[in-house]
Amino acid sequence: MSFLAAIQFLTSIPIPLKRELSPEQLGRATAWFPVVGLIIGLILAGLNWLLLLILPPALVNALLVVALVILTGALHLDGLADTCDGIAGHKTAEERWKVMHDSRTGAFGVVGIVTVLLVKYVTLNSIPPVFMAAVLIFMPVVSRWAMVYAIYVYRYARPSGLGTAFKQATRWPQFTAATIITLAVSVALMPWFSLAGLLIIFGIFIITTALAFYLKYKFAGLTGDTYGAINEVAEVMILVFAIPIFNYVGPI
Repeated sequence: MSFLAAIQFLTSIPIPLKRELSPEQLGRATAWFPVVGLIIGLILAGLNWLLLLILPPALVNALLVVALVILTGALHLDGLADTCDGIAGHKTAEERWKVMHDSRTGAFGVVGIVTVLLVKYVTLNSIPPVFMAAVLIFMPVVSRWAMVYAIYVYRYARPSGLGTAFKQATRWPQFTAATIITLAVSVALMPWFSLAGLLIIFGIFIITTALAFYLKYKFAGLTGDTYGAINEVAEVMILVFAIPIFNYVGPI
């Protein structure tokens, strides 16, 4: 049930559930976040293989970015936009929460979305084709793990909200399971990923830690929107880290 809840929450894939999930059931779904990322990655890798049969690589990469947005229902991009809007200006944490709750997207939110999508497209164009499938699978797995790490380690800002269900139910078993799954995917992607995968995961750990500390300072804790922002930043940085590894070093 938690696995289906994770798919339903993190993707736009239609999953008919017979009954409404309790907050605890929804919260325990974090253990499955990397598995959902694996499903997303396999779909992207399949689309990449199929589209390259009839379209040029640059166009395929653009369509992959669009496909990722569609597969996730723009959930994390929405969180990124709200987070960027909330960060702007000199405000109290409570005032920033109100900005994030506003259904309208401000200038900072639009800039955040455009920047992330642009960098994703450019970095995808810079990854050697032979490694593309592995990177497409690896990226959403590790970025979803980054969200689980942020949920588990850092305090939640508000007394209520959707993110509270994840924070309250995510304990060491969920975090440990998500970490083991992520490391297993890295090992399974050999020979493309071995030490390289561990290096990228460590790099994402550092980036997520720094970003979480900054967001905690701005919002007096993390929120559901900041979890989405962390996922988007992690996806971008995974692609950025992959470029020097595969262009100049090769699989390690």
